[in-house]
Amino acid sequence: MTAALRVGGLVPLTTLDFPDHLACVLFCQGCGWRCRYCHNPQLIPACGNEEKPWPEILAFLEQRVGLLEAVVFSGGEPTLQTALPEATAQVRALGYKVGLHSAGIKPKLFANILPLVDWVGFDIKALPEHSTAITGVDGSGKANWKSLEHLLESGVEHECRTTVHWQLFDADTLWDMAQRLRRLGVERFAVQCVRTARMLDDNLAESRAPYDQQRLWERLDRLFPSFVLRG
Repeated sequence: MTAALRVGGLVPLTTLDFPDHLACVLFCQGCGWRCRYCHNPQLIPACGNEEKPWPEILAFLEQRVGLLEAVVFSGGEPTLQTALPEATAQVRALGYKVGLHSAGIKPKLFANILPLVDWVGFDIKALPEHSTAITGVDGSGKANWKSLEHLLESGVEHECRTTVHWQLFDADTLWDMAQRLRRLGVERFAVQCVRTARMLDDNLAESRAPYDQQRLWERLDRLFPSFVLRG
């Protein structure tokens, strides 16, 4: 039997993290990247100070059967934990659908978990050649986009999303990236404006929107069958 899933936090009810479902979000501990705008830096270490025991999580989910429809494994980066497949099986045995939030840090691990989930919210950090400036890890862009290939090939329902801090992006760069995603077959794309109240990199300034922001949103809305703006 594998070790229990390490969970650093929980949102008991959300309507936003799994489309059209009432869901609970489990924030898995541990991440291999150091995204400068990360607003959950306490989840980056492999072991956290506020982890919730997995049996306690299961007991909570058992009590919510019939009230919740889905459980979303978020992070951190949930696919880095070897306990994730067993955890998804236990959740599914309770009758829940399974969602996954991931950046595909390790493409093989990401591909292995895809058959076990019903929906994926996939984080595209940037164009491959620009990703290191955000994640702080060489090769992160190649891994991120390779995992996107696995996702598109899998047939699993999904949404691609990009968190935007305007000190790390400009309008032209985001537009170029969006066009590349559309050419690959991405249909649902979301832009998440960064939360600046708490970020891993204290040197990042306030995210000031470009003068042509509204025009950019209109272009993205025309480009994708489903475009969502958050934040």
